[in-house]
Amino acid sequence: MEHTANSLAALNFYVDAGVDEVIGDTPVDRFAESKTPAVAKAPQTTAPSRQARQNATPASAPRKIAQTEAETSARALAAGAADLAALRDVMSGFDLCPLRKTAANTVFGAGNPEAKVMLVGEAPGADEDRQGQPFVGVSGQLLDRMLASIGLDRDSVYITNMLAWRPPGNRKPTAEETTMCLPFIRRHIELVAPSLLVFVGGTAASTLLERTDGITRMRGRWFDYAVQGPSGGGGIPAMPIFHPAYLLRQPALKRQAWIDLLAIKAKLQDIS
Repeated sequence: MEHTANSLAALNFYVDAGVDEVIGDTPVDRFAESKTPAVAKAPQTTAPSRQARQNATPASAPRKIAQTEAETSARALAAGAADLAALRDVMSGFDLCPLRKTAANTVFGAGNPEAKVMLVGEAPGADEDRQGQPFVGVSGQLLDRMLASIGLDRDSVYITNMLAWRPPGNRKPTAEETTMCLPFIRRHIELVAPSLLVFVGGTAASTLLERTDGITRMRGRWFDYAVQGPSGGGGIPAMPIFHPAYLLRQPALKRQAWIDLLAIKAKLQDIS
């Protein structure tokens, strides 16, 4: 029984780390491989001609072409979504993003789509991926308490993430993954049309505000988020805040987070 429990614990560890495939039945001794002398490569006697160099296709070219195709497709699908239900459908069927193939669920959004406040995080974690809902893990519980401290809850705000699919192992999403998902989150914001945006964490804030500042420099400041798309033209007040997961690791920063929450409450009262 103890052996079975240990095996299950190891399996859960690998799943949380993003391992989703086992290759080979026999273990490989990488230490023995590293001790094997490398085979010297034969020197190239003839340099490739200029014409050959011009005709050669860089190894990264197919990836760039595929990435451009994914971005173009995402923009077209997002622009064609007339409402949130349509946007959810096109995102659920968007298989050009590799994250969708490894994620268990498409984490679209939760809360009140008619709310004045919209929160945008970075990407789902393991708990969010399993349940298909944003901010439901330990950091989500802290976010609920933060919202409650200024009189808000999940029925009075709308919550989503910049990416709808969990990166394996909760790693940081790559620039390519973020770029291809941008049309979806921008359309998402446009359809919800909140009066106030809260960017939860530095990645969401710097990406959607198109800034290079870190979260410690952006938090506590108001920015104008430029609405894109057919109904664009105006700006939405946006406040970046520390991600709850970061606050769990750095509890001393909760004092600054409280100041930011009070600023959000005051701004919401001004626009009500």
